[in-house]
This record gives sequence, C-alpha cells and structure tokens, in this order.
Amino acid sequence: MKTFTEKVRAIVAKIPKGKSMTYKEVATKAGNPKAARAVGAIMRSNYNRDIPCHRVVKSDGSLGSYNRGGTLRKRELLKAEGTL
Repeated sequence: MKTFTEKVRAIVAKIPKGKSMTYKEVATKAGNPKAARAVGAIMRSNYNRDIPCHRVVKSDGSLGSYNRGGTLRKRELLKAEGTL
C-alpha cells in the first residue's frame, strides 16, 4: 500500500503542462481532504524534477511558494506552460 506521500507525488507527477491543481484537490485525490498543508510540506521537500510541484497552487488562486526559485520562478514556469 502506498503512503500518503507516495500518493501525492504520483498525483502531482501526472498533472499535465498547462494545468494545475490546488493543494486541497491533491490532498482529496490522495485520500485525505484535510491534508492540504501536508501536501504543501511534501511539495516543499520535493527536488525531483519529474514531479512538477510548481503546478500545485493555493485554493484562493494565489500561487504559494516554490522551493526552486520562489514565487516569481513559479509564476514564470506556469506562464511558460500556458497556465497563467
């Protein structure tokens, strides 16, 4: 059985270019709708380039942080992919 972290990473790895999901959507899909903050912590510790953590955003529409260059870099990546 996969751990919550493994489920989150697998879900985020499947978010296609040009799309995004909220932390809450990822948490819900992983089986724990109240674990949005845990999803944030998992993304914060992600350095695997195959897991596009920049595609996970906040429910209020703001971007949230990004562990590989901050919010400005996250905005640039999402813009380049056509999400913003």
